[in-house]
Amino acid sequence: MFGTRKLGKTSDQRRAMLRQLTTDLLEHGKLETTFFRAKEVQPVAEKMITLAKKGGLANYRRALSYLTKEDVAKKLFDETAKTYADRNGGYTRVTRTGARRGDAAEMAVIELV
Repeated sequence: MFGTRKLGKTSDQRRAMLRQLTTDLLEHGKLETTFFRAKEVQPVAEKMITLAKKGGLANYRRALSYLTKEDVAKKLFDETAKTYADRNGGYTRVTRTGARRGDAAEMAVIELV
């Protein structure tokens, strides 16, 4: 279940950060961030892709209410949903890349499979 880690932020800051990270992941297909942030973004991104696979105006509006860019939602429903049409989950992969120089935070790459 996502939303269990506080990530050192208040609830509104955490929600805004997860919205932006999800939007960036769906826009670029790959994102480098800390490991725990990547693990929090993973289920949210997978739910967005599942919404896109279901299609429909109501699901499009639900995705628009969460994502911060309208063109990302359009790309999600037009292109990404067709890519994962025959896949039953597991749309993202989190790979650890090592410690960040400076504060030694564990870094990871999250990408669309």
